[in-house]
Amino acid sequence: MPTLGQELDRLIGEARRQVGRQPVGPQAEHVGCVERIADGVALLAGLPDARLDELLVFENGEVGMVVSLEREQIGCVLLGSEEGISAGSRVAGTGRVVRVPVGGALLGRVVDALGRPMDDQPSPIPDRMEPVERPAPAIVERDLVSRPLHSGVLVVDAMIPIGRGQRELIIGDRSTGKTAVALDVIVSQRDSDVICIYAGIGQKGSTISGVIDSVRRYGAVERCIFVVAPADSPPGVQWLTPYAACTMAEFFRDRGQDALLVIDDLTKHAAIHRQLALLLHHPPGREAYPGDIFYAHSRLLERAAQLSKDKGGGSLTALPIAETQAGNITAYIPTNLISITDGQIYLEPRLFQEGQKPAVNVGASISRVGGASQKPAMKRVAEHLRLEYAQFLELEMFTRFGAMTDPRTIRTIEHGKRIRAILTQPQFAPVRLSGELAILLALQERLLDALPPERIDKFRAALGDWLDEHCGAHMQALESSGELPEESRAVLLDAMRALVVTIMPEAERQTDADAGGKES
Repeated sequence: MPTLGQELDRLIGEARRQVGRQPVGPQAEHVGCVERIADGVALLAGLPDARLDELLVFENGEVGMVVSLEREQIGCVLLGSEEGISAGSRVAGTGRVVRVPVGGALLGRVVDALGRPMDDQPSPIPDRMEPVERPAPAIVERDLVSRPLHSGVLVVDAMIPIGRGQRELIIGDRSTGKTAVALDVIVSQRDSDVICIYAGIGQKGSTISGVIDSVRRYGAVERCIFVVAPADSPPGVQWLTPYAACTMAEFFRDRGQDALLVIDDLTKHAAIHRQLALLLHHPPGREAYPGDIFYAHSRLLERAAQLSKDKGGGSLTALPIAETQAGNITAYIPTNLISITDGQIYLEPRLFQEGQKPAVNVGASISRVGGASQKPAMKRVAEHLRLEYAQFLELEMFTRFGAMTDPRTIRTIEHGKRIRAILTQPQFAPVRLSGELAILLALQERLLDALPPERIDKFRAALGDWLDEHCGAHMQALESSGELPEESRAVLLDAMRALVVTIMPEAERQTDADAGGKES
């Protein structure tokens, strides 16, 4: 057994060997100091080798990101609390850009822009870390948008179709149902293979909780990621949120999967961008926004794309949300976003107040991809729907000035009332593709003209189970193929005629029976 002196000699020798293995020599450390800090923004001196988007570490452990490089000072946005940081505090450069965790471990989780958990669960173990700022796919890496993204919202799928890889703006005044439409699209993906990422920017905590609870109740939360920055979070974190969420979505796109990114909303993001720019003394432009506000959003939304087969064939669909004031879609930020995206879904306050939900103004909404992303059967049954609805709205406006006695006009107006009634859809009740095709087929063949408008809701509620019971095989084939052969068309029409008869009021049903008896 070694004596105490021998054990001490062994420990000293081991310590000397470890010290000898350490590199000896001067080491450079990039250190600066804080000149001024307020409102989530710090102006720094020193750090001559700092780069844009570089991650900085303050002496209290908080981090920030370089957003401005001037001759005399550096502008930095804080990604944490200001507590413990003051003028004169030391700050060190890391030489690394801001990165966020990506991977399947984030599915079902609520995180912030840096991937830190906000759902009282352990930090997710990511597949890897990716920079928040990534270049958009080049033109040669993209493919045509030709596959539909089923939203489950009839008015959208029929007249404003969204394709996988498209950028479709949801725009409207405050409290007109913009988030509700986006949530319906997320909920509808419970029956698909699409990964959904929701980015909440500057929203109230109760609003964010409501969104998460709704998806947990009605959707497939295990295939969703929630990247949130509540209104009380630092401005830098709010600004970074949509870019971080896009990076998380790109992980699945680059693996050949399909992803959906909902950004709620870019109007608040633009206000945060303006706030940070003014605090950093950038020259203001129109409405006090800095000159790079268009680039801030275009470089984000351009990352949504349908990749070519050589790149895996994955897609990233973006549904940014923007808020208007008094229906003014010609304001600065809305026009910027309209010019960046591939179409817009405009929600009108008047329609919302009249009880038509979703309050989509079909005339002011458009999808620049159009029918290229629709199933052949959907394209066929919805071919004349927009025109018929537009004619009805125009004639309805003229009928307010006097009675219309022309039978053709009366038929057009009565048919239009059924279209409007069928386009009104409750929230969290997405309609599957086969159900939408059946409803549109009934409209096309004017089967619903025999029903009073107030009975349309009853027809729609009973349609799914009725068709499954009477022509289930045809519905399954329609769901999988998206084709509507003549045989299936005839079977569906017969089944819906029978359903209309059962829903029709008893008095009208007896009148029709009496009329049939007299004719015979």
